[in-house]
Amino acid sequence: MAEQKQIKVTLVRSTIGTLKSHRDTVRGLGLGKVNSSRVLTDTPEVRGMIRKVDYLVTVSEA
Repeated sequence: MAEQKQIKVTLVRSTIGTLKSHRDTVRGLGLGKVNSSRVLTDTPEVRGMIRKVDYLVTVSEA
């Protein structure tokens, strides 16, 4: 089985003042405080969550 591609997602802006659904999406990505990072599998579901809150996070290759 081929190795899954990984991406690193980092929260770079605070979720204060954002929509509740956007805060929930950030929590769903496993991010809490500003500058927290997670290495996630690059799936369409994760990409959709990132696209929803793209103004709050940065994405790089893991």
